[in-house]
Amino acid sequence: MVLHSGTGSQTVVQAEDTYDLLVVGGGINGAGIAADAAGRGLRVLLCEKGDLGGATSSASTKLIHGGLRYLEYFEIRLVREALAEREVLLGMAPHIVWPMRFRLPHRPGLRPRWMIRIGLWLYDWLGSRNTLPASVTVGPETSGPLRDSLRHAFEYSDCWVDDARLVVLNALLAREHGATIQTRTACTALSAQADGWLATLINQESGAAETVRARAVINATGPWVEQVAEALQPSAPSRPVRLVKGSHIVVPRLYKGSHAYLFQHTDRRVIFVIPYENDFSLIGTTEEECHGDPGQAQASEEEIDYLLEAVSTYFREPVTRAQIRHRFAGVRPLMEEENESATSLSRDYHLQFDRQPAPLLTVYGGKITTYRRLAESALAQLKTVLPAMSQAWTAGAVLPGGDFEEQSRLLADFRARWPWLPEDVVRRWVRSYGTRALKLVGQADSLSDMGRHFGAGLYEQEARYLMEQEWAVTADDILWRRTKIGLHMSEAQRSEFHAWLQEGAPE
Repeated sequence: MVLHSGTGSQTVVQAEDTYDLLVVGGGINGAGIAADAAGRGLRVLLCEKGDLGGATSSASTKLIHGGLRYLEYFEIRLVREALAEREVLLGMAPHIVWPMRFRLPHRPGLRPRWMIRIGLWLYDWLGSRNTLPASVTVGPETSGPLRDSLRHAFEYSDCWVDDARLVVLNALLAREHGATIQTRTACTALSAQADGWLATLINQESGAAETVRARAVINATGPWVEQVAEALQPSAPSRPVRLVKGSHIVVPRLYKGSHAYLFQHTDRRVIFVIPYENDFSLIGTTEEECHGDPGQAQASEEEIDYLLEAVSTYFREPVTRAQIRHRFAGVRPLMEEENESATSLSRDYHLQFDRQPAPLLTVYGGKITTYRRLAESALAQLKTVLPAMSQAWTAGAVLPGGDFEEQSRLLADFRARWPWLPEDVVRRWVRSYGTRALKLVGQADSLSDMGRHFGAGLYEQEARYLMEQEWAVTADDILWRRTKIGLHMSEAQRSEFHAWLQEGAPE
């Protein structure tokens, strides 16, 4: 039975549905927890006030890595766990996670070569590599982009990931196992009950509200974790969090080759330059204290100057502000540590489990690479209050679309199936959707069946798929998160696509 009552312009829906677990927050941690929990047989509801992965989880440096520089801060356990997860995620998501070689040139006056060599040896040893090649010492680049003065360099392996799609694929996996995913839905209140929680959820577009019951709640709201914790359960003390902004810029491709660069800067921070979306290079990141709304974080002019100066020290040709095609910033919630700089704060996660007045688990910190292990740890803590859950299972799981062996074979299969599709579209689909690209084509037999072309290989049928199957609502959801096509489109094309959505995506 569902009761409706009007409160001004807001509709309140009181539902008798009871969930085992309510997950608040649809970033990578929330989506990963929802997928794991649903696969263990729990009845799960995930609510996200905006878009899935709409904040920190889509504004990362897009790496699956152990974090080479974390060894300097003796975070051996975190690095070991992250390196083990690197291998797991390569198997789980071969369409959106792939190996990448990183070149680390040595710059005199900074970390000595012997220190780098030892660090890379330890990195290899901790990584228990199954598929990735070991680190090596390489000679000077005679025809590369680096300055002639950089005579020594090292290479090592890590992985690249489409971060926003990783979030969406975990939400899809959760839904496949029966979870309910509600985007544009905020949890605004919790009331402790004898058997768990009564939660108020408000749709951010319609204003409609509903109440649901949950035996346990997880606060996985990332940089909003303290704010949400205080609002939902003021009596429970929360751990102090420092918000640290990381900004990135995107410029036209700076060099040939599939390798990335890792540059040391004079402040002992490191800057990545990564091949991005075929035609571009991604440069990041910074570490700046964030004191405002995390949802409004933007790359400051000072941060951009910092990145440009850092990379121009290494490249023969300076990188200039005029080259910037896109910029973005995300806010990382790091555990506060007394007298520590933002650079040295731990990237590890912490889980706080409060049983009174009802089961509430709060997630602090974390990084994309270890989201799956974080989810396992969270559910292990909830085992006593949700004893019916089955065992951990995601280590051997495959994310939606990842059920294939080699990208090259899948690409050849799609070429044979759809010879009328442009080559760049087929390649992008393989690396974004994997086998789920079959759902995009549907019954189409020609390019004209794909509907309106908005530019840069985005057709109406793909946009509709993203809205119907992947919770996309706005132009940004599609152009910058579900895909990165916004980078390849002109301003006029992006405006045209936005207008099409505003018209209600007419048939």
